[in-house]
Amino acid sequence: MTTLPLKDNTGENPSQRAQLILNHTSFGSVTDDILKGNECPKPPRSWYIALAISFSMMSMLGVMIGYLIFTGVGVWGNNNPVAWGYPIVNFVFWVGIGHAGTLISAILFLFRQKWRTAINRFAEAMTIFAVICAGTFPGIHIGRAWLAYWLFPIPNQMDMWPQFRSPLLWDVFAVGTYFTVSLLFWYLGMIPDLATMRDRANSKVKAIAYGIASLGWRGSMRHWHRYERAYLLLAALATPLVLSVHSVVSFDFAVSQLPGWHTTIFPPYFVAGAIFSGFAMVMTLAIPARELWGLKNFITTRHLENMCKVVLLTGSMVGYAYSMEFFIAWYSGEIYESFTFINRAFGPYGWAYWIMVSCNVITPQIFWFKKARTNIVIIFTASLLVNVGMWFERFVIVVTSLANDFLPSSWGMYEPTYVDVLTFLGSFGLFMTFFLLFIRYLPVLAIAELKAIMPEADPHGHGHSYNEMEGETDASAKEMEEGE
Repeated sequence: MTTLPLKDNTGENPSQRAQLILNHTSFGSVTDDILKGNECPKPPRSWYIALAISFSMMSMLGVMIGYLIFTGVGVWGNNNPVAWGYPIVNFVFWVGIGHAGTLISAILFLFRQKWRTAINRFAEAMTIFAVICAGTFPGIHIGRAWLAYWLFPIPNQMDMWPQFRSPLLWDVFAVGTYFTVSLLFWYLGMIPDLATMRDRANSKVKAIAYGIASLGWRGSMRHWHRYERAYLLLAALATPLVLSVHSVVSFDFAVSQLPGWHTTIFPPYFVAGAIFSGFAMVMTLAIPARELWGLKNFITTRHLENMCKVVLLTGSMVGYAYSMEFFIAWYSGEIYESFTFINRAFGPYGWAYWIMVSCNVITPQIFWFKKARTNIVIIFTASLLVNVGMWFERFVIVVTSLANDFLPSSWGMYEPTYVDVLTFLGSFGLFMTFFLLFIRYLPVLAIAELKAIMPEADPHGHGHSYNEMEGETDASAKEMEEGE
């Protein structure tokens, strides 16, 4: 592991690209630094503490689901007007969190953005785990979880087939497809790195396990050719999913006649919010991971600054969508629509609305300033607040529209029970348990892709090294330049 001081790579110089990997001049040192957390006999104590807390929360989730199944959905706070409470709020929240992985991996790959290589691996993993958390809630929300297979278009003993015109069924297909493609994309990108871990394994069990997972990868020209074509194909396939999946999730609301839901702005609004919350979650995970695993040379301040810019852009889009909702309600002349949005901001749930606005619209504006985009404490705090704000956005959309609809005689307040709250907290335990096991046993960064963006990988480098890029020109390179 290198002990050299970190350099500032956030400066803009049009004549040369900024460094994305610091303090490394050889491929071997990159491999050693990235895999030291996987190959060490014992991980840091903080990892064990985090795993114990996460596993306890995951166990609490299992207990709450078991209690729900044996008792019934009456243990939730759902009532007659608010049939969708915490479960659907959490479902939409976790699906949104899972969007950033595919965005970073697929879209930024197609646009040849090299800064994605340090964050794409655990962003893809985050996608898989977030979708698993999201899929938990519709399964238990149906009330009789043992009949969840009725949601899938397979023959059953009742000769019943799903209602294909229902947007709830569209969710099953959209999220299922998204999970499958994301899993394949994540696994395919890991194959060269799994082969590296196989070759470096210090025990027979690890060698066999990583050998099976690497699918016989030898690193031959044919293997690399097939790998790059398959990776490009999956990236092209995954890109439309980024836009389509959360659009389909928004149809759950948009196809209804309920004021506050029946609007055409929902698909782009939900997509922007998903990218917004997803990038915030990536930063929330990246900052502790680079501290815990010693990855500051790879996940640099420039990577965090670029993600802050994306959060600022998407946060502004979300803020624009909030204002457009009020404009559409006023311009439509519908009294029910106007009342819904006025009631959201100044009614009994106004506190939730202003928490949403403060976290999602006001907080990201701090990233206009470079000092904020390069300050780790500010970035981490802002990313946490964005995650809080996006959950409250889902809460405001779901609860406020249902609680106060057309008829005042059918209005009712929604109050979550302790089962709702503990189930939600337990989903974070499930997510973090998966994530901690991932960073312990699988390569947390894309080793092969990181090596590909190093100056040493450029066949046209003419002997130029990192030292030259840092202003420390070596004698041999200077002589060559003078000879030319």
